[in-house]
Amino acid sequence: MTDMPDTSPPSPPDRLSVNPKSPFYNEPLLARGIGIRFKGVEKTNVEEYCISEGWVRLAVGKSVDRKGNPLTMKMQGPVEAYFRDTPGPVEPSS
Repeated sequence: MTDMPDTSPPSPPDRLSVNPKSPFYNEPLLARGIGIRFKGVEKTNVEEYCISEGWVRLAVGKSVDRKGNPLTMKMQGPVEAYFRDTPGPVEPSS
């Protein structure tokens, strides 16, 4: 048996949060840049996501709670995550 190099592109973690207090926070991955596509639409206001459970937590406007954290809304649906420094999902051209 030969050892073949792994040529598959690296994939983002199943769950990730931008809140440093969360156990799912990972600064090196966030610094690398992660893109989120929710229900086929690119989202830039994602605070946390979970691919296996199929949900994202989106920031709602610029409102914050009494501790200064953004107010969020949890939405269910298909979630795709990818690293921004590698080619993301390709949309079909019309």
